[in-house]
Amino acid sequence: MTLPDPTANIDHLKLLVLDVDGVLTDGSITLTEQGHEIKRFHVRDGLGIKLLRDNGIDVAILSSRASRAVTLRMQEIGITHVLQGVADKAAGLATLLNDINIPAAEAAYMGDDLQDLPAMRKCAYRMTVADASKPVRDAADYVTFTQGGHGAVREAAEHLLRSQNKWRTALAPYTND
Repeated sequence: MTLPDPTANIDHLKLLVLDVDGVLTDGSITLTEQGHEIKRFHVRDGLGIKLLRDNGIDVAILSSRASRAVTLRMQEIGITHVLQGVADKAAGLATLLNDINIPAAEAAYMGDDLQDLPAMRKCAYRMTVADASKPVRDAADYVTFTQGGHGAVREAAEHLLRSQNKWRTALAPYTND
């Protein structure tokens, strides 16, 4: 049996769904003595998300944890499709896709741990970070060279834009090309 080429699915992607902890962050959870959560987001990931959105690929968040820090960061970078506190990520993905009106065949998913696998497997293209758990790396069509929280989403964004021949257009506002 010949497996289909996963890169063939990239051309039609209109949505990238991101997990947060371990993808947009390094997976650390810091709590202050007052119980406030602190997360560290990489600025390059924010620009990568902007590049995607400016070039026809929407971005959504699907996280099993709920965090005010995530809410604030997503508001700051303009992501409006944010589902947090979702234990069943496959069901959460179905809700998200229905709300956005995009089929799974036009969606990519980027996660890093076991709870992401059910949602990843439903999407046309599966991505993960370099330090993801082995079963997730094995299920992915693309594994970044960068670890989660250190610009991996930016790397994934560039990969998608290059694969859709949109990279030069995305880069144009920042260069003289």
